[in-house]
Amino acid sequence: MPDPAADAPILFLDSGLGGLTVLGPTRALLPTARFVYAADYAGLPYGQKSEAELAARVPALLGRLVERYQPRLAVIACNTASTIALSHVRAALDLPIVGTVPAIKPAAELTKTGVIGVLGTEATVRQPYVDDLSAKFAGDKTILRHGSPGLVTGAEAKLRGEPVDPAVIARAIAGLRDQPGGDALDVIVLACTHFPLLQPELQAAAGAQVRLIDGAAGIARRVAYLTQGQSWPAEASPGIAVFTRSDDRPPPPLAALAAYGIGSIETI
Repeated sequence: MPDPAADAPILFLDSGLGGLTVLGPTRALLPTARFVYAADYAGLPYGQKSEAELAARVPALLGRLVERYQPRLAVIACNTASTIALSHVRAALDLPIVGTVPAIKPAAELTKTGVIGVLGTEATVRQPYVDDLSAKFAGDKTILRHGSPGLVTGAEAKLRGEPVDPAVIARAIAGLRDQPGGDALDVIVLACTHFPLLQPELQAAAGAQVRLIDGAAGIARRVAYLTQGQSWPAEASPGIAVFTRSDDRPPPPLAALAAYGIGSIETI
């Protein structure tokens, strides 16, 4: 394939605003890259959809976005969509696709007690992909899983400047702690890109002795590696946020997205 034009953007897709936690580290490594951030508000929350729904929805939506914005590379900045639809997307689209998977490998290297928590959406924590990662990288560890859809709602609220319900945070941590072996938990994998937006709240509830980790920095490095040697604009320009149209969930104010380099909002 020919090298992309310097102004060809990187496309990020998530169900909502969680993928901003992946966009941030990627912009730090590729500061002048153009980008388009897509939030599928019409489909949020992904974590409560069936595998069949997501396997059909994600490739179709990405196909529309690729046709419209002509990106050089697409990042599925969502653990749920990646664990279910990544192979379908790669089969459907002729461009590099980077997925997001739970950071179980680094968690296995960090744990001292051998007990790791995986905090994700309901769909992510039940995926065979998580079984495979656990067997491959943490076969001698205890993996505790908990699905917490309330954290997705809390993260979206926090970005809009609304308060986060402390009971939602407490329930998420208790969902891991209350399982057999949970009292020895010392690493929690944030297996949803929304969850790092609530890192201070989750850390306070988990305690200072527990490490919280996510895979965003690794994804950013992968994007940088796959685009090595390509041309980039000389200067940074504001990014675009595009939202699928939802009657009951309008896009957030532009001011809430400005810190991530977003300068305009579109709906499709």
